[in-house]
Amino acid sequence: MTVHLLAEPYLTPGRLWSLIAALVGVIGVVVGGLAVARSRSGDTRRGAVVALTAGLLGAAGGVYVMAAAKGGPGTGYGIVGGFVALVIGLIAAALGGLALSRSRRASYRAG
Repeated sequence: MTVHLLAEPYLTPGRLWSLIAALVGVIGVVVGGLAVARSRSGDTRRGAVVALTAGLLGAAGGVYVMAAAKGGPGTGYGIVGGFVALVIGLIAAALGGLALSRSRRASYRAG
């Protein structure tokens, strides 16, 4: 008697897209974290915009994967990864928005 741990192949297209969306979101979180940490210097606008954009793209990718999934968790459509990508993308977007608002305040005070 053989036991199959995974009924589907390891990397299905849905899982691949959710992985890509999650990686874009992680990049956004890293850049956003750095932008928030350096927000007092006022030179973080580019990082904030990159984090905001990457976060929105990661979240949109996660929503797309969840909407295109024809089954639930464990079916190979990547719905769990899509949810993870959505959460990570929203965190990155929030960090990017926070850094952007802080950079605007810093430039307002300086000018």
